[in-house]
Amino acid sequence: MFGVLALAWTLYSWWVPEAIEIPPDRLSVELAAESPDTAVALAANLDAPLLPGNRVELLVNGSEIFPAMLASIREAKTSVNILSYVYWTGDVAVAFADELSAAARRGVEVRVLVDAFGGRKMDPALVEQMQQAGCRFAWFHPLRWYTLNRFNNRSHRKVLVVDGRIGFTGGVGIAEEWSGDAQDPQHWRDDHFRIEGPAVRYLQGSFAENWRQASGEVLAGDRMFPPLPAVDAAGIVPLNAAPAGPVSDIAFVYWLLFHGAREEIRIATPYFVPDPALELGIERAARRGVKVTLLVPGPHQDSALVGYASQTYYRRLLEAGVRIFEYQPTMMHAKTVTVDDTWAVIGSSNFDSRSFTLNYEIAMAVYDRPLVDELRASFDEDLRASREITLADVEQRSLFARVRNHMALLLRAQL
Repeated sequence: MFGVLALAWTLYSWWVPEAIEIPPDRLSVELAAESPDTAVALAANLDAPLLPGNRVELLVNGSEIFPAMLASIREAKTSVNILSYVYWTGDVAVAFADELSAAARRGVEVRVLVDAFGGRKMDPALVEQMQQAGCRFAWFHPLRWYTLNRFNNRSHRKVLVVDGRIGFTGGVGIAEEWSGDAQDPQHWRDDHFRIEGPAVRYLQGSFAENWRQASGEVLAGDRMFPPLPAVDAAGIVPLNAAPAGPVSDIAFVYWLLFHGAREEIRIATPYFVPDPALELGIERAARRGVKVTLLVPGPHQDSALVGYASQTYYRRLLEAGVRIFEYQPTMMHAKTVTVDDTWAVIGSSNFDSRSFTLNYEIAMAVYDRPLVDELRASFDEDLRASREITLADVEQRSLFARVRNHMALLLRAQL
């Protein structure tokens, strides 16, 4: 048995080598995260725009998120583009299919793009319903023998853009698990964001990129990309991250912001499996006195394997001074990072190697104190429903649990 497992692991490692993040090791000048120069450096190094004039609204749990998204589709005049990694079953899935179908029937251009792996539970009748109503539908990277080399590169993006002017992104999938208000284990905890302003063009661009890959159609024109004047004060550096080289754009954002943190870093993530270099960045921030808090799922975890692997980091993080909390009421699926009083990183990306190196993701580094304040208040509320993990908890783990956790970590590249 062990010989078979060893052979399987050797073949796996040869066929799918782990992509290790190789972040930089120094700045030419020291920058505090709150400095405007950090925003400029971030945009310049990523060859991304720094877009002022946006409004970002936090939506908490399905009871706020889905009504806002469905209302926007209902009010659409020209176009609706929706991209989701997850489109499963239940009343939520039906409600979106109904609203998208109704929009198409009244003459709105509707495009629906679903990841072929993440959406494998989708009811084919919903696809047929939308297509018959006039929606254009495509699967992203379906399994084909001639595209096996890219099947592992999933689109994990969650994007809804209405009339090219109103955008949504964040963590939710279109499934019953995200409905409600995190009131029990069957209703997950998550955040999503409604965005207006110039950054919506880049949300549309993230959809357009994956749509082009899936359908061959290039999106263009004012219906897709209308002029977008400033509407508020939030600055945004948009990141349309794709499977790439030795350091991903999202990982670079974390490196720069963590390096410049002076007071506080808060990380909420459902899947915490970074490679050693990114883990080290968190530990270094904590050791120099930054208050670092990590919030992850507790007893309700949709991937036990990821939960086991995450626990292997606890000892080193705790010894560095990081506080770790496990959310108790239900699955915690929110994906937000805040740094000091200034920066929030939002979008679809998890804090793991798969999101940084294998998936297509959408993330936005938002320079906006009001949003950070709102996220901190929400984070505090989540902490009150969480259990803090201590070194004593780690010490009490059995030998079996420790071996199991380290075995799970061997699959870090795919988690």
